[in-house]
Amino acid sequence: MHQANVTTITTIYLLGLQIPQSVTFLVFFLLFTVYFMTICGNLLIIVLVSHSKNLHSPMYFFLTHLSLSDILMATDILPSMLHAAMVKPNKISFTDCITQFYFFDVSETSECLLLTVMSYDRYLAICKPLHYHSLINTQLCLKMVIVTWILSFSVVLIHTLTITKLQFCGPDIIDHFFCDLAPLLELSCSDTSLVQLEVTCLSALLVVIPFLIIIISYVYIIAAILQIPSITGRQKAFSTCSSHLAVVSMYYGTLVCVYLVPDRRYSWKISKVLSLLYTVVTPLMNPIIYSLRNKELKKAVHKILNKLHDAPQCLGVGKLGDILYI
Repeated sequence: MHQANVTTITTIYLLGLQIPQSVTFLVFFLLFTVYFMTICGNLLIIVLVSHSKNLHSPMYFFLTHLSLSDILMATDILPSMLHAAMVKPNKISFTDCITQFYFFDVSETSECLLLTVMSYDRYLAICKPLHYHSLINTQLCLKMVIVTWILSFSVVLIHTLTITKLQFCGPDIIDHFFCDLAPLLELSCSDTSLVQLEVTCLSALLVVIPFLIIIISYVYIIAAILQIPSITGRQKAFSTCSSHLAVVSMYYGTLVCVYLVPDRRYSWKISKVLSLLYTVVTPLMNPIIYSLRNKELKKAVHKILNKLHDAPQCLGVGKLGDILYI
């Protein structure tokens, strides 16, 4: 047998959530509902910001791109889960598996970077309100978002291409509901140290450092809020960043838990549940958190509904808020 033909796998079996057959339809319905609500919720954020001139501000601009990232994550993961719930065994080609991992990693990276630039925006709004409009403008916001997406797509491509150069001899089974890095590398019979080194370095650059920037930003934000003399002023200032802080806590909290699982060989069930939180639950919850905590967004929804009721062809909304909008 030639070296190049040594049992190279072309098809991968995803074990998924391994649910009982009796609840298959229920799980399918729940996943479909989650996917539908995720897409509608995030599209609603994008539509509201696009059609409300008074929401054309830096934080809402970043929020629309966060919604795009959530749509990308949900569309990459949930359709395959819906397929897995109804079709047994759940097969996926090796190429599709690598593609799914690539877009999952892109959305994960972009989410980290977008949350970072959003924290910078909150820092400027609360700590430097008098200079806010001179420090952050439309051009700067556009540049930050472009850099975020370029970094996400290009940097993730580096270790994805390295993975494709490995030899995969099997087994051809992944005990997960999507093609994540760790279970994917377990299928390789090549030396994966280069990939792991690349991932470690790039994760430090695009995940750990942004997280530290967010923490430092909130240290300054909290210090500035505590210096406000009135309780009402402190509450109003804190409300401008509470939604972002909730999303950061939920997203990074689950990420940290996933990577701190001590021995993955004996804790795949725990790892699946935690992965489910940041791949499925977080994209669903982000628009809900921002909508519930944001009076301007709720007003925009009401005004659009009223306009649609009174004149379906009109989608305009009235004046909303100031720079302390979230």
